[in-house]
Amino acid sequence: MLLEKKVAVIYGAGGAIGGAVAEAFAREGASVFLAGRTRASLDRVAARIGTGAEAAEVDALDEAAVDAYVDGIVQRAGRVDISFNAIGVGDVQRPLKDLTPEEFLQPIVNAARTQFLTTRAAARHMTGQGSGVILMFGGGGPQTLPGLGGFKVSLDAMESQRRQWACELAAHGIRLVTLKTGGVPESIPAEFPDRDQITAGLVEASPTGRVATLADVGDMAAFVASDRARTLTNAEVNISCGAIVD
Repeated sequence: MLLEKKVAVIYGAGGAIGGAVAEAFAREGASVFLAGRTRASLDRVAARIGTGAEAAEVDALDEAAVDAYVDGIVQRAGRVDISFNAIGVGDVQRPLKDLTPEEFLQPIVNAARTQFLTTRAAARHMTGQGSGVILMFGGGGPQTLPGLGGFKVSLDAMESQRRQWACELAAHGIRLVTLKTGGVPESIPAEFPDRDQITAGLVEASPTGRVATLADVGDMAAFVASDRARTLTNAEVNISCGAIVD
C-alpha cells in the first residue's frame, strides 16, 4: 500500500473532496485524522472508512485550535506525515463591481489564513522528523472566468504561499504540492442552483470531454503523498483533463 504506516490529517474532511481524499489515504494504509466543523459529516466519512479513522471538530481558521489538534495527534500517533487542507473559503461569486470589500476579501483572507495555520502546525513537527508532505487543493494559473469574485485571487494567494513554504521547508525533507482540477461535478450538491449547467460547462471546457471524479482526486492525492512521488515538490499537479492549460 502506498501510505502504509503514514499518519495523515485532513481538514475539510466532511466535504466531498476532503472525504474522498481521506478514504483514499485510508485505503492505501494511512491512519487518518478527520478535521472539520460539522460533526455529522465527519462521522459519516469515518463510518465509511471504519478502523483507522478518527474525527474531531476543528475550526481550521482558529490558530489555537489547529496547533492543539496537531500537537495532540503527534502525542498519540507519534508523528504526522501528511497534511491536506480542502476547507471552503466562503467565497461570494459575483462580478467584482457588485461586491463589497468584505465579500471580495473574505476568501482571500480565509484561504491564506487556513493554509498558513495548518501548514505551520504540520511543519513544526515534520521538521524534526526530516520528512513530510503538505497538500493544498485548488491551484492558480493565468486563466480565469468572469464572476468569480475573490475566489480566483484566493487561489493565486494560496499558490504564492505554497511556493514560499516549499522554499523554506525543502531542506527539511518536506514536500509541498497543490492539486488542481478545474472543478469536480460530483462535489456540487444536488440542490445547488444550475448544477447541471455548471457540470455541462466543465465538460465542455475539457478537450477530452471528461472531468475529474472524486475518485480521481483521492487516487492522485494518495500517489502524490506517497514516497513514489518523492521527486515532486513546489509544484501543481494538474488533473483537470486538459481544461486548465499550464
